[in-house]
Amino acid sequence: GRKYVGQFRDGKYHGQGTLTSLTGQSYVGEFRDDSKHGQGIETWPNGQKYVGQYRDDKMYQGTLTLFIGGEYVGEFRDEKMHGQGTLTQSNGNKYVGEFRDGKRHGQGTYTFANGQKYVGEFRDDKTHGQGTWTFANGEKYVGALIDGKKHGQGTYTYANGDEYVGEFRDNEMHQGTYTFAGGGQY
Repeated sequence: GRKYVGQFRDGKYHGQGTLTSLTGQSYVGEFRDDSKHGQGIETWPNGQKYVGQYRDDKMYQGTLTLFIGGEYVGEFRDEKMHGQGTLTQSNGNKYVGEFRDGKRHGQGTYTFANGQKYVGEFRDDKTHGQGTWTFANGEKYVGALIDGKKHGQGTYTYANGDEYVGEFRDNEMHQGTYTFAGGGQY
């Protein structure tokens, strides 16, 4: 069962109102034709909270504070992160970029609490396509990635200045040129 307190039009929730379920989930905001529509705040018993715009009973654009910690600020489609957004995780990692169906997908920047940073393409929550990894120890990879692994043409620069330019397969150097900072090549 649910309890609604608010405005009606033609026998339907319409205008400002509060909808509360027996499970403790509640919504305070605007309604249109029995649906959440417009600005609202929804809270869940597990501590999750959404503040933002609704369209046709679904989250559309706003801030979702996650019950596992962290928050997402951005666009939604079908109750999932979708479009442009920023996901800040409770461990300090932060992603700014494109989402599709609740996953990092498209162009984005993922900054890790440990100092690592990835700027580039994502597919289904994994680094995929062209990108740049900058590591906390000063090393850097610029090149192709497939399913989260270095794969294809790329350049890996070590903190000491050594550099590998060539092909990678499954995160391993495959065929290319290794240049030592002191001038020699392998």
